[in-house]
Amino acid sequence: MKKLYKLTAKELSKLLKEKKIKAVDIVNSIFERINEVEDKIGSFVYLDKENALEQAKKVDEKIEKGIELKPLEGIPVAIKDNMVSNGEPTTASSKILSNYKGIYDATVVKLIKDEGMILIGKTNMDEFAMGSTTKTSFIKESKNPWDLERVPGGSSGGSATAVAAQEVILTLGSDTGGSIRQPAAFCGVVGLKPTYGRVSRYGLIAFGSSLDQIGPFGKTVEDVAMFMNVIAKHDEMDTTSLNIETPDYTKNLNEDIKGLKIGIPKEYFIDGMDNEVKKAIENAIEEYKKMGAEIVEISLLHTEYAPSTYYIIAPAEASSNLARFDGIRYGYRTENYKDIKDLYIKTRSEGFGDEVKRRIMIGTYVLSAGYYDAYYKQAQKVRRLIKNDFDKAFKNVDVILTPATPNTAFKLTDKKSPVEMYLEDVFTISANLAGIPGIVIPTGKNKNGLPIGMQLLGKHFDETTLLKVANNFEKRAYRIELPDNI
Repeated sequence: MKKLYKLTAKELSKLLKEKKIKAVDIVNSIFERINEVEDKIGSFVYLDKENALEQAKKVDEKIEKGIELKPLEGIPVAIKDNMVSNGEPTTASSKILSNYKGIYDATVVKLIKDEGMILIGKTNMDEFAMGSTTKTSFIKESKNPWDLERVPGGSSGGSATAVAAQEVILTLGSDTGGSIRQPAAFCGVVGLKPTYGRVSRYGLIAFGSSLDQIGPFGKTVEDVAMFMNVIAKHDEMDTTSLNIETPDYTKNLNEDIKGLKIGIPKEYFIDGMDNEVKKAIENAIEEYKKMGAEIVEISLLHTEYAPSTYYIIAPAEASSNLARFDGIRYGYRTENYKDIKDLYIKTRSEGFGDEVKRRIMIGTYVLSAGYYDAYYKQAQKVRRLIKNDFDKAFKNVDVILTPATPNTAFKLTDKKSPVEMYLEDVFTISANLAGIPGIVIPTGKNKNGLPIGMQLLGKHFDETTLLKVANNFEKRAYRIELPDNI
């Protein structure tokens, strides 16, 4: 038998139910793997082996008593460090929250616990989810398991590397402009951003409230579909959570896609895109043709305006959301100050990193009197045009296929300007502005052995079709083998 950490959630669940392994065995295998590679990778900011083993023992007791397990009961999971969990550090990888412990469970954390999944810890991230590299974390720098000299992507870099380095079976990330999908592409794992409103954001430390969405990472599409069955629930604590029927995301995974229409937007094949990335996407399109899908060229006219629109709206919302971190109620507080104004200024100056400060300043500027109409209001109008582009396209196609990123993972030492970094999310941002779901799956590797990701975008609340289309590719065309020797 393979080492347990190398198996999928589906495989481990089957072995548990057949009493061929114990949940404690899985947890021990996971922590042995963490001890082996974590110092090189830097996936985690918090781990709790003792509690994980206690959870595992309870699962094993249920098995011994003949009590039927839930589909993901006993499966180890980790969550991004911006999801609150009761009694545990929740820092958003920022100095300003470095001493904060949660006083309640986020809804997704509660659902994980209700499922009987084993929560092992929290993963590293760009500070307050602002970044595309995980280098803006105050705590540590995460590295790509495929090449330790390269970035894992961000902001959910730790969640992606934890799965790619096989340190845990499943993880949760959050996606504001590509923060699940971009690191999934760089690290060769499956990452899903659900429709806005599909998964509760209650207990998620907000960056951009109209853009943020929690979603899963996994080794396979099927694992991600199983995890969606756990977390995609209506939540009265979140006013943006829609009360609609949640399907069984695993039910139609293996249906063929003959006759299904896949749209290819010409605007996504831009100048400067890596030739190997372009070739991998073209190969994927050919594979879908072989499966009987119909390929349709479409146009998403306002794609080029997505980055500038996003980088007005997201910082504006961040400026508002991060105003609460002032050193008064919780979190870091400067030691030396003269008065309340000095306390605010010093606490925020010392507590926030450069990227967070940059976005707060941009957001405050575009919301200020005299500039609101010129920037923020105009950006919201363009956002509507971007959404309209997708609505029009989905009248003619079932899903849209694009590259996930213009390039494969770049080096940690590459000097990129803030604008260059913002453009790394050029293919993922539009989905957040429109609120539609998107999934990234591996579609090959380049000559340096780095993963290449393909993105599939779907209609609002139609994750079922996205998962089916992705699963067909994974099963019939390409399944990446995650790195073992790191």
